[in-house]
Amino acid sequence: MSGDNPAQEQRFHGSGVSPGIARGVVHVVRDDQDDVARYRIQPNQIAAEIGRFEAALIQTRAQILEMQQKIAEAIGAKDAGIFDAHLLVVEDRTLIDEVLRKLEAEHCNVEWIFQEVATQYADTLSKIDDPYLRERALDIQDVTRRVVRNLQGKAPKAFLALAEPHILVAHNITPSDTATMNSSLVLGLATDLGSRTSHTAIMARSLNIPAVVGLHDITGKLESGQQVLVDGHNGVLILNPTPDTLWHYGELEHRKGQVAEQLTGLRETVSTTRDGRHIVLSANIELPNDIEAVARNGAEGIGLYRTEFLYLNRSTLPSEQEQFETYKCVAETVLPHPLIIRTFDLGGDKLAGTIDTSDELNPFMGRRAIRFCLEHPEIFKPQLRAILRAAVSGNVKIMFPMISGLHELRRAIAMLDECKAELKREDSSFAADPDVGAMIEIPSAAISADSLAPEVDFFSIGTNDLIQYTMAVDRVNERIAHLYEPTHPAVLRLLKAVADAAHAHQIWVGVCGEMAGDLALVPLLLGLGIDELSVGATLVPRVKRAVQSVAMPECQQLVQDVLQLDTPSAILERCAAVAQSHYPELFL
Repeated sequence: MSGDNPAQEQRFHGSGVSPGIARGVVHVVRDDQDDVARYRIQPNQIAAEIGRFEAALIQTRAQILEMQQKIAEAIGAKDAGIFDAHLLVVEDRTLIDEVLRKLEAEHCNVEWIFQEVATQYADTLSKIDDPYLRERALDIQDVTRRVVRNLQGKAPKAFLALAEPHILVAHNITPSDTATMNSSLVLGLATDLGSRTSHTAIMARSLNIPAVVGLHDITGKLESGQQVLVDGHNGVLILNPTPDTLWHYGELEHRKGQVAEQLTGLRETVSTTRDGRHIVLSANIELPNDIEAVARNGAEGIGLYRTEFLYLNRSTLPSEQEQFETYKCVAETVLPHPLIIRTFDLGGDKLAGTIDTSDELNPFMGRRAIRFCLEHPEIFKPQLRAILRAAVSGNVKIMFPMISGLHELRRAIAMLDECKAELKREDSSFAADPDVGAMIEIPSAAISADSLAPEVDFFSIGTNDLIQYTMAVDRVNERIAHLYEPTHPAVLRLLKAVADAAHAHQIWVGVCGEMAGDLALVPLLLGLGIDELSVGATLVPRVKRAVQSVAMPECQQLVQDVLQLDTPSAILERCAAVAQSHYPELFL
């Protein structure tokens, strides 16, 4: 700010969801919900209202397809897939038929009725204890606004036409907003709502726009035209930054650039501790297109290959051949490094149009993952056969998710053996004995790890769900997310029990949840005896630097120290102190 401006610096704290620093003039979007007037119509006007409604749905569908195409061209098909759910809304016969029924019964204008019906649908979904379904509620709200604007004949929102560089501040920024705005002019984003898993966060990261969300009522505290700085690393928005603040952030960006350059040079090095202990450092991927980032960031193969993408947003199940070709391509690309394929982790509620399933009040603890697969061998066995056939490359391992106990694990292995016998009878080429692992993400599996270990070749701990189930905390529920604590003493004891059981039976143990990529917790995981860390590909260089900066005796001493502590905050503080003393440059 110039010296003659007496405005005081103010700081607002939220969640940093897309890294980077941005400063400039703010543009505040106050109202993302259009007012819809309600008025009565005559019976002879109903046909015209239906015509308007159908035209608006067609127009909206065309707009969504155009946005999808733009996103696919700009940042890849993976992120364009966000709009598949939007298309489903404008094609949802249940919703459309309800609008037509109310139109006939109430004789009101169609935009009022559509908004009322769609809002009721969204409200119902937003109350369900499932983050996937809550995101669908946001999709419905986004599409509802677009259909209503088309019915009203309104132009796109004014901020989408801004011609000057700006920092966009809004109550919430929808996927269609981020897809249609001129991203080259948006320096940064800040919103009242949002979490790390919200669409705003996902799109901001894809577009490399620094973003802070969850600022509560920031739209009420800022005015368009003010100078702000957005710190997407630490989740801070600074109003009227002083010259000292601007200098500090300039230095910070310079140092971060230097660290990023150094990390690039780690690609060809091995993730070995200072005293020579090799920690396998793998990458988690969701789509075949993600493979390029695995080698580019120096990962040793794929520690978690999520297969759910093959089953989503389609009206038919993927064939065994389609799956085989997909897995084979990935396996051959990552050779000689391993590929761990997790069998699909969905419930019937996500397989639209393929299976009849009754509603479940709590899908998190319902008929999903291995439970669903064991009930539906007609879905599970083609996947197992495809994996076995792809495993002739020699580097494929199979991993079963959501194992809760020995009986379930043995049933899954028995079904795998059935598939081997079938392929042998058919004289098909397949791997007779690929490594088989169990995901440890349910407390019952962690507690009984000593009985599971003799049955498998490895464990992979899914810390996201293990913490969630242990603490009874939905981590995307903003009201209780603060209770989701990876350093809770109970979580640490479970991790230690799993690692000890694995090593007692001469099998290795990895971590594939977000905890593996938390730099403050890397020494803790190594000290607990974790043999492999699997993280998002872009995190690999940072985690590798952390591993290379520590020695095993000090990691083991850290575990001894923290097991004597009794609060998550005290444990986290001790872990962070050790981490920052060994690789402070990663915490800039």
